[in-house]
Amino acid sequence: MLTSNLARGVRLTSHKAILHQTRSATTTSQPQKYKVLVVGGGSAGLAVARQVYDRFKAAGKSLGDGDIGIVDGAETHYYQPGWTLVGSGLRRKADFARPLKSLIPGNISLISENVRSFSPSSSSITTASGRDIAYEILVVAAGIQTNFDAIKGLPAALDDPSSGVSTIYSYKTCDKVWTDIENLKSGNAVFTQPPGVIKCAGAPQKIMWMAWDRFRRTGRGGIKVDFYTGMPSMFSVKKYSDALNVLRQDRGVGGHFGHELVSIDVANRQATFKKAEDKSTINVDYSLLHVTPPMGPLNVFKGSPIADAAGWVLVNQATLQHTKFSNVFAIGDCSSLPTSKTAAAITAQAPVLTENLFSFVDTGKVAGAKYDGYTSCPLLTGYGELMLAEFKYGLEPKESFSEIFDQAKPNRFFYHLKKDAFPYAYWHYMVNGQWFGAQGFSRPNFD
Repeated sequence: MLTSNLARGVRLTSHKAILHQTRSATTTSQPQKYKVLVVGGGSAGLAVARQVYDRFKAAGKSLGDGDIGIVDGAETHYYQPGWTLVGSGLRRKADFARPLKSLIPGNISLISENVRSFSPSSSSITTASGRDIAYEILVVAAGIQTNFDAIKGLPAALDDPSSGVSTIYSYKTCDKVWTDIENLKSGNAVFTQPPGVIKCAGAPQKIMWMAWDRFRRTGRGGIKVDFYTGMPSMFSVKKYSDALNVLRQDRGVGGHFGHELVSIDVANRQATFKKAEDKSTINVDYSLLHVTPPMGPLNVFKGSPIADAAGWVLVNQATLQHTKFSNVFAIGDCSSLPTSKTAAAITAQAPVLTENLFSFVDTGKVAGAKYDGYTSCPLLTGYGELMLAEFKYGLEPKESFSEIFDQAKPNRFFYHLKKDAFPYAYWHYMVNGQWFGAQGFSRPNFD
């Protein structure tokens, strides 16, 4: 009996294998297709994929298992706002990394590849391996590219443990920032910010303020701290910029505006900056150098039919729908939305995109959901204090606590939001599509 069953099992297994091979052969000529395909498994991609699934389910029009796919070749997902906390010695960097697969539920498919090209006219993408994947709706949430190579000498300096050069803009080096801050006994601590668009434009000075405070608290107040920024002011929103500039002056921090870092000479501990006003260069001696690299659109978007001339995915700034291809949406850092690129912005964008995508599938038109440009930058100004900048399109403040606090003044409550509340909300709710930023746990009503 055992032999007979075993033989029958072998025949059945062989039959299934042949059947599977036949099915594979007949389907390879046709690209795999998803109802909703999300490019990018970062903060925006995870949040919007879950919200889209939940929105259809709530309407009684549930999508099937595997109808939503996320395309991303990364193995690890990072909570990048946490890297400032690591550089400040407040948290371990392992707290801010999880396997990407562990964050994606079984009803959503993960395609572990990166995209090589977009073909919106045929509603398909091609992956790095040459695989074609079709979609009914495409959501582009691919993030922004950090260009370490754009500064001569930077990659080698970051790899050198004795260089005194570090950055919070990399998981690999965010803990090196803390090591360099702790090891510095005297000299010049230089902090940089490039001109143009970067992730969280306040972060380059967040780590500077934390270093300044750490030096002061540990008897190293003689260390000279300087901020070299390619921007014309401390911050883009005047209310907060003015307050930060007063803080800078009160604390004796040097402010050098219109200065772009172009190269690093580790052997001589010198940083070279190009001045915006006349394009001349100056050399600055450093003992510690914290670098914010220039950033920009991913290479895959350059020359793509879904991107503008600069390489940003071109969408309507209110609806997040592509201006040319109606079944394409974009969210977060990769988009052309004229607002700061932060996780807080994504919390406001995701429900708008979700509602408009649902309406487009249901009726062929987007709903009345509109994004007003809301974003937030929790600006650490020292241990136990934080200035909470919140604003919208037009660089106008849009504050959540203005009736209680002057948000241009740092306080401890805001500090604990950044240090404790936001990381918890991110891992437990935002990546699950259940956190709506200023709205908390309540999905916005767009009626």
